[in-house]
Amino acid sequence: MAGHPFGPVAGPNSRALILGSWPSPKSRQLGFYYGHPQNRFWPLLAALTGEQLPVEIEAKRQLILRHGLALWDVLDSCTITGASDASIRDAVPVDLTALLQAAPIQAVFCNGTAAHTLYTKHLQPVCGLPAVRLPSTSPANAAVRMAQLQQVWGEALAPWLV
Repeated sequence: MAGHPFGPVAGPNSRALILGSWPSPKSRQLGFYYGHPQNRFWPLLAALTGEQLPVEIEAKRQLILRHGLALWDVLDSCTITGASDASIRDAVPVDLTALLQAAPIQAVFCNGTAAHTLYTKHLQPVCGLPAVRLPSTSPANAAVRMAQLQQVWGEALAPWLV
């Protein structure tokens, strides 16, 4: 149970924060968020912003920052089996204080139910910002098709994208 493998992606223009629960084994192996090739997060953000699909970590980081977003996870550490959010135990939340002081975050979006549940329990009482639960981009959530993700995520993020 080590601390978070990578820190937040945020800048002085980040107005909306997208939170996952905890990085998958593939993401931890690759050293950045949503690294599993079947996860639809990066194709979804590329579609919503009208940009090319970012491949390199720095291109992904710049996509987030260019559009006024921030990206992190709810948990700083946990015990987890594989990538199964249902198996999360010993959850230790991140400390949002420095991020919220450094960036003008006004909205929080959670990528999936687990992230939303953990955020509502651990972080919302501390920071006071309510979060919107968005359908997970995980391949485990295959019942939600890409077109549905684009519609729901697009409607939620549209007011916040620059």
